[in-house]
Amino acid sequence: MNRKQFIVLVLFFVLVGAAGWIVYQHGNNSWQSAGHSIGGNLLPNLSVNDVAQITIKSGPNDLVLARRDNLWCVRQRNDYPADFSKISDLLVKLAGLKIVQKQEVAPSQLARFDLLPPDASTNSGTRVELDGQNGKALASLLLGKQHMNQSGGDEGWADGRYLIVGNNAKTVIAISDPLDAAQPTPANWLDKTFFKIQNPKSVAVTFPIATNSWKLTRASQTNDWKLADATSGEKLDSSKLNDVTHPFDSPEFNDVTPGTVAPKDATRVNVETFDGLIYSAKVWPDSAGNYFMTLSVSPAGPQVKNEKPEDKTVAGNLAADQQFENWTYQVPAYTVDSLLKPRSQLLADTQDVASPKSVATK
Repeated sequence: MNRKQFIVLVLFFVLVGAAGWIVYQHGNNSWQSAGHSIGGNLLPNLSVNDVAQITIKSGPNDLVLARRDNLWCVRQRNDYPADFSKISDLLVKLAGLKIVQKQEVAPSQLARFDLLPPDASTNSGTRVELDGQNGKALASLLLGKQHMNQSGGDEGWADGRYLIVGNNAKTVIAISDPLDAAQPTPANWLDKTFFKIQNPKSVAVTFPIATNSWKLTRASQTNDWKLADATSGEKLDSSKLNDVTHPFDSPEFNDVTPGTVAPKDATRVNVETFDGLIYSAKVWPDSAGNYFMTLSVSPAGPQVKNEKPEDKTVAGNLAADQQFENWTYQVPAYTVDSLLKPRSQLLADTQDVASPKSVATK
């Protein structure tokens, strides 16, 4: 082999090796992105304080969280107050997201990342849009399949998510946060702060069947409870009163249902407190084994102009609890089940047991 042939052969192997290295890099590092993108901010220009509306859409479900006069509300629930802590957490996460991986893909590959449009029948993503005042678009993301970490077992756990920024459907980006909260479920975003009744003075439950109704009263917080209008054969069983004499001391609700009106046969619950407040609730069952409930709160007597410190506290509690009026709540069964006992279940067993007579013996 002469020198010229040797040089040609060396160049041939160099070219083959370079081509092989390019192919290898393309296949083995398809999720590596160029230079500065790795570790960079996903939304570098997003200012959390500028966001005035969040829209989340997935399939037929839509959610709009809007800020009005510095108060966030849930549009799909007639602007019921939203949980600001959850909104703040989501916005802070979005503003701090870092790019972990990036891949250029063909349109045919989007389905395997669940990154088809939200209205697609299958493999659709979740659209998250952030707008500022006057509807100014600030950011738009299409969230796709979550990345699963399999190191802890077969099922693993979500440790990231694939997404598209804006309308750039050619580039799929991976982030290290699954963004579990980004779901268009209105009930999950409601402010679940609720009223609480303290120091009850009387508790009355009026059922559609009048004979089931009852009212309990007590003269002071240390006195025993009495059954109002008790007949000669009725005696309260103190062991059965604990649940009904602490009504709504820590109530919860699952959702609000705009437009729902209490039926005429709804059970009525009235509680008067030693603090001078009267709570009136209407309760009726839903189709899922829980209950609907409406509430109204009023002062037990006329409010005094020259208030004492304790009167101001009562007025504050009144105003705080009146914000829950004009809404219909879906409450879990355990919130009211123990209270909705018919009259007979509060009474002691009155069955007389005859005492044997002593017989004198001579």
